[in-house]
Amino acid sequence: MSEKMLSAGKGALFLTALSAISQLLGFFYRVILSRLVGAEVMGLYQLIMPVYSVIMSLTAVGLVSAASNLTSQHLALGNRKAADQTVATCLRLFFLTLLPIGAAVILYSDAISVYLLGDARTQLGLILLVPCVALTGVENLHKHFFYGSGVVRPPAVVELLEQFVRTFAVISLLLFFLPQYPERVVGLIVTGMVICEIFSSCTLIILYRRRRGALVGRGEEASTRRRRIFSIALPVGLNALLGNLLGAANSALIPQKLVEGGADRSAAVSQFGVVCGMTMPMLSLPIVFLGALNLVMMPRLARACALNRPAETRRLISQAISAVSLLTLPCMAFMVVVGSDLGRVMFRQERVGEYLMPLACVMAMSCGTSVLACALNGVGRQRTVAAISLTGGTVQLCFTLALVPLPGVGMAGYVAGAVASTALELGLCLWQVVRATGLEIQPFRWMAAPGLAAALAGLVGNLLFRVLKDSGMSPVPAGLATLAFSLVLYLAALQAQGVKAREALRLDW
Repeated sequence: MSEKMLSAGKGALFLTALSAISQLLGFFYRVILSRLVGAEVMGLYQLIMPVYSVIMSLTAVGLVSAASNLTSQHLALGNRKAADQTVATCLRLFFLTLLPIGAAVILYSDAISVYLLGDARTQLGLILLVPCVALTGVENLHKHFFYGSGVVRPPAVVELLEQFVRTFAVISLLLFFLPQYPERVVGLIVTGMVICEIFSSCTLIILYRRRRGALVGRGEEASTRRRRIFSIALPVGLNALLGNLLGAANSALIPQKLVEGGADRSAAVSQFGVVCGMTMPMLSLPIVFLGALNLVMMPRLARACALNRPAETRRLISQAISAVSLLTLPCMAFMVVVGSDLGRVMFRQERVGEYLMPLACVMAMSCGTSVLACALNGVGRQRTVAAISLTGGTVQLCFTLALVPLPGVGMAGYVAGAVASTALELGLCLWQVVRATGLEIQPFRWMAAPGLAAALAGLVGNLLFRVLKDSGMSPVPAGLATLAFSLVLYLAALQAQGVKAREALRLDW
């Protein structure tokens, strides 16, 4: 048992390391893309991506979860034949679902682009999303077969290579065909995504067939197999669908409401692209550790619950919250200081730093919400997490409808909604974690100490950064010098409050 746990731990570390590299590559891909196509096209691209998420929720998300869950169970029992039957059945169900939905998207793409998304220039991208979804579904079903069987290296490496292929394909198409109309540019971006998915889906199919081996076991009756798949796929898919519908509605409404408030259509899409396609991804860059932390925490919590160890469960959650606070708060303080200059250097957009401070608060609260939601999932409260997420999405949508159209408010209304909805989700998640586990709230350790230290480092760092720039130093070396000084000051401020960062970040799991 200890050897299996060690192997699983190494696999998780390998997976999260590659995931962090993949996120960094994806961010720099977005920077290059933004420079090539501009804020308006980025806004159009952001409009169609929620549609992609909705189609995936309707067709693949639940089946992928079922394939991973049931494959793991069958292989644990030595029934390889049943595992392969599950993958094959999920593939058939995926295409049976996708065919009518994809046909409807293609046939009614004009109406969807005009009446739902509010911009006819998204039509070509919508049509090309259908083959992209088809390939992504095939890729994800095979990928999660590997994850369910405990083999993490092949899909993780393919996912990393996928980032390189996507970057090369999209950038090559843009460099070859630009300049073009915005609609065609969005189509070129989605075409590059299709090329990337062809690579990843074909590679994973080949790897899957090479690793099939002998189909040992008795298999499973078709009716039983379908019933078990539907019992997992339907609730998971429904939760994902509701959340993505809220997100899609919010994304589609923002430019429309900006136009109602008096903004030009092109300017409205550009504002949306700057905030959601540039500022938020830039703020998420320093927190690539979060996925690794959640991936390590969830199985440990599930194990502690299975062994009926409530004290260990509370200790793990408290350690995770402390680690997230200690890492996230100084990152966001630093991004507030250098974010405007960093955005101008990377995206060549003056407005990237316009809502930097409130969005940094949103990102910090989102990190706390993420780790608390992971804790709830680890103790078996998945429905609670889904309900909280839907509540937050509804609040955000209400702010968008009420405030964004007001003259003089605009995107500030969306940002206010992001602050309110994220704060609500954070509070609800913390309340439910306390109820579920009996966790004792530690405001000084979780918030006061790292918050005060981060505020001090941010304020002094801001002064230093301005002085260095005024003295003639360029933003990049000035930012690096500010980072080094602020880090030392942050650690010293923590030490002065009696918090030892090294001990707090040493997750004894």
